[in-house]
Amino acid sequence: MNTLTAMRYLLALQEHQHFGRAAQASHITQPALSNAIKTLESQLGVVIVKRGRSFAGFTAEGNKVLVRAQRMLREYEQLSDELRMQTDEPVGQLRLGAVPTAIPVAVRLASSLQALHPGIQTTVLSCSSDELEHGLMDLKLDLALGYEERASQAMPKLSLIAQYEEAYFLLKKRSAGDQLNGNTAPAVTWREVSAQPLCLLAPPMHNRVIIDAVFKKLAVQVKPAMETNSVLALAISVQAGRVQAIVPGAMASALIDPQAHELAGGLVAHPLIKPQLRTPMVLMHLTQSSGSAALDAALRFAQSAEWQAQLARHTGLLQA
Repeated sequence: MNTLTAMRYLLALQEHQHFGRAAQASHITQPALSNAIKTLESQLGVVIVKRGRSFAGFTAEGNKVLVRAQRMLREYEQLSDELRMQTDEPVGQLRLGAVPTAIPVAVRLASSLQALHPGIQTTVLSCSSDELEHGLMDLKLDLALGYEERASQAMPKLSLIAQYEEAYFLLKKRSAGDQLNGNTAPAVTWREVSAQPLCLLAPPMHNRVIIDAVFKKLAVQVKPAMETNSVLALAISVQAGRVQAIVPGAMASALIDPQAHELAGGLVAHPLIKPQLRTPMVLMHLTQSSGSAALDAALRFAQSAEWQAQLARHTGLLQA
């Protein structure tokens, strides 16, 4: 049994926490997966998996093997990508994670990078802040887009690249009396918003932590009419019902109809003021990680004037 193949099966078991589901995801039978892991245990001279009547977790030695397996497979992928490069044009896989409020920006980054470098295949994943940090540490992610205040506290230290400041808007259905200024309606205060029926992202998502902190500082209590862990659900809830939602500028920008130069679906976005909150967003990656050609290309593009111009158009103030 090829050791790298056995490592892949082991990581599938870590992901699915079930022998049958791990085998199905690996496109092999359950006995074949079990035998491959037993062979790996025999080669290494340690017990990797706790076995009872079903999967019971990993031993301490098994957890060490998992860390090395993830690193070995990632380095093998990077080596394969480098050997496939016929020119200096980068090729390979890029795993990009982003907090839900930053997914519109992450998708724009991935699409622009792929247009510039067709040989790069990017997977964009929506993750919590915790999942971003652990994904980078475990080498399941190459690059992540999230909140600077979270990233700066991560251990081990991550390399950060400033991207934009997240602004906040009240998203609601457009009424006859709404006067638009470009893509936005007149500003409203957070205190005024606190009295509205709101759909908010659910705790402990970091966006909700930020919003709750604003209301706490204003000494107002807010009981949301709805909660969700989906940014898309925020917009749908406003369109479908009577609620309003607090959304980031990147999401409001994604709703703009390029032909009409206003928000689609009969929605309007009011900038939130008093306070006028701005939250720094950053790209992060492991400082000591051996970067792939795809990651190096992504980091260069993320600091380019072309990308900074896109950020200015699609985040923040929703300029017309």
